[in-house]
Amino acid sequence: MKQSLRARRMARLHRRHKGQPKLNLVSLMDIFTILVFFLLVNSSDVEVLQSNKAIKLPDSVAEQKPDNTLVVMVSAQDIVISGRSIMTVEAALSGDDDEIALLKKELEYLASRKPFANDSEAKKGRDITIMGDSSIPYTLLKRIMTTCAQTDYRNISLAVSKISSSPDHEAP
Repeated sequence: MKQSLRARRMARLHRRHKGQPKLNLVSLMDIFTILVFFLLVNSSDVEVLQSNKAIKLPDSVAEQKPDNTLVVMVSAQDIVISGRSIMTVEAALSGDDDEIALLKKELEYLASRKPFANDSEAKKGRDITIMGDSSIPYTLLKRIMTTCAQTDYRNISLAVSKISSSPDHEAP
């Protein structure tokens, strides 16, 4: 039996499209290339200190970014170094000395594990960041800073929450 022209044309069309469909990777690669460049350009080098929900940092308009240093976290209840509770705030406030003995012992131990690299570093002192709750008493903060300074942690930074500077916050 003879096929009509239409039937032959349809058979030819079906044979032509019978193979596996091909995936066009060029446009997909273009999209991923653009995505990679977008992510590289928009990635920021924001350094975030380890956070603790028990500590509410004071607000500041400071522009300087924190360095990666040893962090002393002072909440309303505890004093914590490297995730380990050293002592309670009550015990730290109860002493008569200007320094805190348990904190001094821990800082001396940490300092012994990482000696100074050179004389200029020894003259400058070690770096430390105090991350204190905004409600802690000043006497406690002063004792912690004194203890840090007596154990060669003289380059002391205080952690704060950055807020945007507005005209009413600027100094004259």
